[in-house]
Order: sequence, then C-alpha cells, then structure tokens
Amino acid sequence: MRSSKARIFSRVHTVPTIRFTDQTLTSASGLVLFQVLFNRLDLRGRLRRCCRRLRDIGDFKLPELFLTLVIHVILGYRELDEIRFYHDDPLVLRVLGLRRLPFTATLSRRLRTMDMETIDHLQELNRTVILERLAAEQLHRVTLDFDGSVVSTRRHAEGTAVGFNRKRKGERSYYPLLCTVAQTGQIFDALPRPGNVHDSHGSQGFISDSVLALDHAMPGRVIESRLDSAFFSEATVLLLEELETEYTISVPFERLAALKGMIENRRHWRRIDDTWSYFEAVWKPKKWLHAARFVFVRQKSAQRPSGPLQLDLFEPRSTEYSYKVIVTNKTCSAMSVMLFHHGRGSQEGIIGEAKKAAQMDYVPTRSRAGNLFYMLASIMAHNLTRELQMQAAPRRRRTNPRRAALWLFEKLATVRNKLIRRAGRVHYPDGRLTLTMSENKAVQAEFERILNGLDEAA
Repeated sequence: MRSSKARIFSRVHTVPTIRFTDQTLTSASGLVLFQVLFNRLDLRGRLRRCCRRLRDIGDFKLPELFLTLVIHVILGYRELDEIRFYHDDPLVLRVLGLRRLPFTATLSRRLRTMDMETIDHLQELNRTVILERLAAEQLHRVTLDFDGSVVSTRRHAEGTAVGFNRKRKGERSYYPLLCTVAQTGQIFDALPRPGNVHDSHGSQGFISDSVLALDHAMPGRVIESRLDSAFFSEATVLLLEELETEYTISVPFERLAALKGMIENRRHWRRIDDTWSYFEAVWKPKKWLHAARFVFVRQKSAQRPSGPLQLDLFEPRSTEYSYKVIVTNKTCSAMSVMLFHHGRGSQEGIIGEAKKAAQMDYVPTRSRAGNLFYMLASIMAHNLTRELQMQAAPRRRRTNPRRAALWLFEKLATVRNKLIRRAGRVHYPDGRLTLTMSENKAVQAEFERILNGLDEAA
C-alpha cells in the first residue's frame, strides 16, 4: 500500500537556532561495547602490569596514554590534534577511566620521550591477547603470513629513510615487517625497519621469534608460513625446516635463470582445472646444499601479461600462459599447495584495512619510539575490533585450502559507521547509570547480539 505525500514529505524552511551547552551527551555510544570487551580482557589491568616497571612521568601514565590512542583510532581520528573534538565526551572518559583527556601538547611531548623498552612490553601484550584467542579456539593449524609495508612521511622522523616507494616516490618512510594470523585476520607482531632496507632484512630472527612464541603457547599445533619471493633463500628454507614449520615461498625467476629453461622445455603439464596446470620436481639450485620440492604452475590467460620487457631475459613469456614457481615442504597435492599459497593475498587486505581504517600509516612525531607507540595503538585497535567480533559470534567457516579467516569480519570502518558513531545521553534515572540512544531497531538488534555474545564468552 502506497503512502500519501503528506505522510512522507514535510514543509521545513526554518533553520534551527544553534546552541552549545554543557550536556552529558556522547557521539560514540558504541564504545560501550568496547568497554565490555576491555573488562572481559582486563585490558587496563594488563597495561598497568606490563608498564609498572617502566620509567613514567607526568600526570597521565603510559597505560592511559596508550588506551587513549587506541580509542582515538577506533573513533576514526588520525592526527593527535583531533582529540579536542571529543575531549568532553562522557562515554570516552568513562571507558578510559579518566576525568579529563590529555591535551594535544601532552600527547606529543610524551610520544617524543617514549623508549624502546615500552614498545617491547606493548608488543608482548599484543601477542599474548592473540595467543589466548588462538588457544581458546583449539585450532589444529595456525597460518602466519609475513610481508613488509611502506609507511611514508614528509617528516624527517628518526629511523626513516628514502627507499623504494611505489606511490610516493622520494619520500622518507618506515618499512615494518608484519606478521599476520590468517585464521583471525589479526596482526600478530611488527618488526620496525627504515624505508631503505630489503624486504628480507631482519626477517629470519623475526620469523623465528614469531613461530617460537606460537609454538610455546600452543604446543603440538601445525604451524604454517607463507612468504613472497623477496624472502626466498636457502637460509630461510633451512630455518623453517628447523622450526618444523610447513611453508610455501614464491621463487623469483631473475635469481634462478635455470627455471625458465625447465618451464620452456616442459611438454606435459598436469591439469588442475580449465585455468591452472602444473608439474613439480625435487630440485637443488647450484649454490644450495639441499634439494627441495618445487611446484611449477601456469595460468591460462586471455592476453599477454604486462610488465617490463627486460624480464623476458629471465621469465618465460607466452601469449597464452603466465607462470609461477613455489618452493615448499608440504606433502599435500600440488593443487592444495597452490591454493594455500594463493591464500596469502588475504594479508594484503588485513594490512590495507589497518592502514586505511586504523591509521597505521600515520607518523605523528619525529621520535622513532613515539611513532612505534602510535603504530602499536593502531594495531591494537584493529585487533580488538576483530576480537570483539570473534567473541560476539561463532565461527562461520571451517579450515579451507586457502586458509581464509574463520569468521566473516566486518571492517573497522563499517563497525564505526553502524555502531560506534551513535548519539546518546549518559544520565542517572532512579540513580542508575544509563546510556540512552534514539530508537532504531537495526542498531538495537546489533547491540543486543554483541552484548549477548560477550556474555556467553565470559
């Protein structure tokens, strides 16, 4: 039944008078969900315990400063100066356990005086929260992906350097190496590096630390790793073998010219489907001491692949196929190896979301430790958003060949727009603390679903 125009349209011409008065109104009612999550994880208590032995000065202590930046990122703000737009929000203050927020100058000054010992303690806390989630899920397999990501800045910040930067050429940057967990879509750890280093710089120690931390917390689990061609070396392969980790690594054609001949001389390829085919060989590059399993795959393509013509010297070129080589110690079929390795593309989505929605690509100060402090707050904001969704809903997927995330996650920007940025009023009817929002059945249903999920997870 159609509604009349009178029931849809209204004649409104008068612009309301604008007044600003002191009221207990909040523009971030959805933070109450994170307050419940923080209490479940005892996040404030853990921050205090991990920072209690550290040197701390000023009115605002390190735990409160770190949690302030986490909330800052969750709310969608980027620059430190933007804290003034919610400095009087009663719900933000309640979630942080503060009577007032620090000023921009206070935040900036404290970031400049940050030290690396603080960063180490916060990294350990981030890993611990993720390991507890993985242990609670009792997963048989855990997949770690490793890759670097450029964080550009126009500042002459400590620890930055001019390196390869596809989007902003010539700018100074950091180039952290990130480890992500495929099953939960979280960032497990980060290795800070200047922008002028190779992708694999410092990677072996970082990979070893990440795998050993996971193995210590979850003994007996199968740990898998996926890496791109920048990490390809016999030293990396031997390290992963020593760690008893299943792995796949992309093989660069330009470093092993013999691969081109092996592909071009191959006449029989085994079919996977209408697009993919393969062959494999146990092979040893000339300078290697040990042989390994190499899986050669080709993809049927509709047009010639684009790229620098100089690579024709190293890579096989065909108007019909594109080629890839993967080294692995997995014993499953070549199709499973290929699907598993292709699943590492999900890491780009995780890193991209953390940079776009959680401000991980922002450099707020000239201090290296201060910038890492902010980056860890961004990583924690991303991880806590995933943790909130995992506690509020059961798994929707089973382990598949690509190791896709086991939950259907909504992006932080979506959670922010749907739930966090809701106007509300904090008041005390009948002496009971109450948060009142405008009636909206969709929002109410989401709040109730998440709160019920958090209660069941407790």
